[in-house]
Amino acid sequence: MLRTPTGGAGHGTATAEARPMSIGTVLIQLRDEFPEVTISKIRFLEAEGLIEPQRTPSGYRKFAPRDVERLAQVLRMQRDHYLPLKVIREHLDALARGEQPVLPSPGDRRDLADGVWETDPGAATAARIGRSELLAAAEVDEDRLAEWESYGLIVPAAEGGYDAEMVTVAKLVADLGRFGLEPRHLRAMRASADREAGLVEQLVAPLRRHRNPQTRAHAEATANELAELSVRLHAALVQSALRSRLH
Repeated sequence: MLRTPTGGAGHGTATAEARPMSIGTVLIQLRDEFPEVTISKIRFLEAEGLIEPQRTPSGYRKFAPRDVERLAQVLRMQRDHYLPLKVIREHLDALARGEQPVLPSPGDRRDLADGVWETDPGAATAARIGRSELLAAAEVDEDRLAEWESYGLIVPAAEGGYDAEMVTVAKLVADLGRFGLEPRHLRAMRASADREAGLVEQLVAPLRRHRNPQTRAHAEATANELAELSVRLHAALVQSALRSRLH
């Protein structure tokens, strides 16, 4: 539960009379229910547009009670339903429009490509596609796919077939190929992705070893956020490097 500004126990809603709070005060209020939350996490959610605290003329964040409650909503949806930020934003936007969207249970899975929630126990398997489906999605032939696999750009799942992410990878590799970038040029990107994945794995390892099952489950959501930040950083670095070369 969230603490009220006077230090008593509340039910997730701060009093309307409470004065705006600093990010440090917000962190203290959230820590009881969300022990893993950090200032960096709050700033990240703000950068993603999920919360919009006011700013003082000097640039300091000031959180109203409604900001704290919204922040708690976001954290609960990540913790209890393992939802990506895009889905959380859509849910909160629907609530703001007066709709009553239904959140999935923790065992549900959402296919973001078509917006359908899958509740089948074998959803993880259903999310994989076969080789012919991947060829059709990427619009390439067998020889080209085999070449991508030889360079480690496309990797089959251990259980067979290909994960949904491989469809995205295949399409991007095909698009880059139209600009003359061959698989051998992209090996460095694959190696970099593997290193970043290893770093993320190290960072979430303490969460995965936690005794609390919810904390262990939260490791996946944390890993997804770290991946999003890593992608944004990579894009910013590439754009910055190009700008310095082209101007």
